[in-house]
Amino acid sequence: MANTYTQLYIHLVFAVKGRQHLIHSTWEEDLYKYITAVIQNDGHKLIAINGMPDHIHIVYGLKPSIAIADTVKDIKRATSNWIDKQNYCVGKFAWQEGYGAFSYSRSQLNDLVNYVLQQKQHHKKKTFKEEYVEMLERFGVDYDAQYLFDFLIE
Repeated sequence: MANTYTQLYIHLVFAVKGRQHLIHSTWEEDLYKYITAVIQNDGHKLIAINGMPDHIHIVYGLKPSIAIADTVKDIKRATSNWIDKQNYCVGKFAWQEGYGAFSYSRSQLNDLVNYVLQQKQHHKKKTFKEEYVEMLERFGVDYDAQYLFDFLIE
């Protein structure tokens, strides 16, 4: 739409189904490149991506005509199919239902990007469950613990 200007930054967090440690270091960079392409195909701008074997963090500039839920659906569907076609996992790969999405201002972006890029060091001190609940609480998101991700592996 002409004369529409936005600056919207979103931090997405979602996990592998059952919190299994399936994202292997030998192909995680290829996964991140694939996710980058999905995000760009939706008209967004990828800013940072990183994660752990059981979950990922994505920071992107949101194109406001595309719903966050649609973007997550596109990422999960495309990457699950791609991972299966690459035979990276035994059996069918799947992401867990749900996700976390948090908005940030431009002034917070550098700290957020540094946080995402330092995930492996960060998780030497804090579990994903601790991290995720902390994010929900920091942003004042009401949640019911029974509907959080399945934390099968602690």
